[in-house]
Parts: sequence; C-alpha cells; structure tokens
Amino acid sequence: MSEIALIGAGRIGKIHAANIAANPRLTLSRIVDPFGGAEELAGRYGARVSTVEEVWADPAISGVVIASATDTHLDYTLESIRAGKHVFCEKPLDQDAGRAARVQQAVAGSDRHVLLGFNRRFDPSFASLQRRLKQGEIGALETLHIISHDPAPPPASYVAVSGGIFKDMSIHDFDMASWLLDEEIESVFASGAVLIDPEIGAAGDFDTAKILLRTVSGKICVISNSRRSGYGYDQRIEAFGSKGMIRAENKLESSVQTWTEGGARSDCFQNFFLDRYAEAYAIEVEHFADIIDGKATPVADESDGIKALILAEAAEQSARSGAVVKLTGHADR
Repeated sequence: MSEIALIGAGRIGKIHAANIAANPRLTLSRIVDPFGGAEELAGRYGARVSTVEEVWADPAISGVVIASATDTHLDYTLESIRAGKHVFCEKPLDQDAGRAARVQQAVAGSDRHVLLGFNRRFDPSFASLQRRLKQGEIGALETLHIISHDPAPPPASYVAVSGGIFKDMSIHDFDMASWLLDEEIESVFASGAVLIDPEIGAAGDFDTAKILLRTVSGKICVISNSRRSGYGYDQRIEAFGSKGMIRAENKLESSVQTWTEGGARSDCFQNFFLDRYAEAYAIEVEHFADIIDGKATPVADESDGIKALILAEAAEQSARSGAVVKLTGHADR
C-alpha cells in the first residue's frame, strides 16, 4: 500500500481524505493544515498531524495530495516534486500561467508525476461522452456547448480571494473544452456581467459570463457560466458533429417520477458539486493510485493546468476589453 500525505483539511480535503482512506491501495499517513482541522481528520482516519517539512522528509510517503489554499499550490507542488513525491494538486496550479510553468520544468527533470484536480474528466457521463467523440459516433466534431451554472452565489468575501469567475469557476469548463475539442484553441471572446449579486461586482468580479472559443480548424465552443441558476446545480454538455449529437444531462436526486393528469414531474437536480461529482472524486483518487504504482500517467497533468489558466487569463482580458484575444502560438508558453 502506498502512503499518502494530505495538505489541507478543508471542504475538499475532507472529500479526498475519505476517498484515500476507503481505497485499499492507499494509506492516509499524514495530514497537514496550519489553519486547523487536521486533528479531527487525523483522528478519524488514524493519520498523523504533521508539518509540510515532515511530509517532504518522510521517505515512506509516495504521494502528496494538495487541497490547501490556492496561493500555496505552486510552492507545495514544487517542493513535493523536489522531495521525490508524486503530486495530486487541486486546481489551479497558480493564479498566473507564467509562474505555473515552473511545474513543467520541475517535472521534466524528475521521474515524478503531477495529477491536476480536473475532476470532471473522471465523471462517468462526461468520460463516456469523450470516448464516444473519439470513436467517431457523431462523425467530426463541429461545435460544443458547455453549461455550468451554480445553484447559488458564493459570498463576496470568497469571490475577493478566488481569482475571479474565470479562474475559479470557468477553469473547469476550459479544461473540458480543451479535452473534448482535442485541438489548439486559437481565440477567446468573453462577455461578463453582474446580474445576480452587486456585492460580487463590488469585489471586482462578474457573476455571469458567456465565453466563445474557436480552434485553429474553426471548431466553436460556447461556455455558459452563472453563479446562480435558481434551479439546482446545472452541469450539461452538448457536442454536435457531422453525423449527429451527443449530450450529457444533469443528475437528479433520484430517478423517481410522478405522472398525473397535470403532467410528469421528476426529482430535483443535485444541488452541490460535492454530491454531483462524488463518484468522480473517488475515481480520481483511484487514478492517482495507478500513477503511483506506475500503471498510468496523469489523465490531466501540469500542462493541462497551464492551458486552462491561459484560457482563463484570455477570457478575463476579453471580458474587460470587449475584444477577441488571439492565442495561436502561445498555448504552450
């Protein structure tokens, strides 16, 4: 069994801790969180409360899961690679694509791997959609529509330190677009607005955005983002090709339907990302175990994280300027 250290005992750290502990190939050995919470989590899973220095110095630790604050991701990832550990880091690697490129350099000089926490690639429905595209079920992909609407907006205090809607929320959709389009993205046009919460606007961010991506061959992707749907957690993808369409729909709380003379009524959409992607998070941890055992290379690595950051930065620039941002020749900067 591979020993794992977890850095960050917050909301997403708790999810990863549970999945690591439940995986028969992994042992959760150390937990680090300078802001508290490590003691309770360590007691629950029989791990040791540690410092990052103890994690890096422990030769028994094979992998480090980084679920701490965004501004720590880059340094913790770099130090973990230098210490000879495989890394599973939550998105984003950093708030700046140029700085995040340092991880590519570190990995290039190492035999360790970095798995980026783009959990949606591991969602069974989205993974099936991607496989069907690759198999040519609808012919050549032409256009893509990605919808990601949260059930309710986060507090403005969170928005102020999140990096903004494009780096905090849309970044998952940028990764999905890159993965599904499977082609270099040539240009980005984004329009942002404050339609939901004036406090988000006062924090300098948008709460609503539409983004248009165009690839070098002319494929088009439209991304729709909203901090408040009003009807639950809306996560849909539609892919249109030369021979048809593939669609991944929302997940419901149950499959129960009520049929009356007034019509048919289904259950509600799942209302939180931790519920909607619970299965994806568990599969993601299993994939990390495969990476540590040398059975796989990361489905999403540092280069994917940098590509998504470049798109997020371009979307921010476009939304602020009102202009199309050209990217060709800069996707691997």
